[in-house]
Amino acid sequence: MFFVLEVKKRDHENSEGLIRRFTRVVQQSGVLLQAKKVRYHEPKKSKKKIRDEAQRRSELTAERDRLIKLGEIDEFSFPQRKPKKW
Repeated sequence: MFFVLEVKKRDHENSEGLIRRFTRVVQQSGVLLQAKKVRYHEPKKSKKKIRDEAQRRSELTAERDRLIKLGEIDEFSFPQRKPKKW
């Protein structure tokens, strides 16, 4: 879907004002939002893939905790990562 946005220069308007008006028109039209949605689109993951990833994370955490208890690794050498906020 393509949009054609047109902004004509007014009498006694400098180029900075024209660019400012054009920027406002582009933002109000939603063209940038649409372009970002297309560019950064990520397909939805299947329930199986989500479940497998969660299981893998929990297994890695359990293994890390086991190694810390055995004293094979230092607790501070692999700090826990904070969960991402979506």
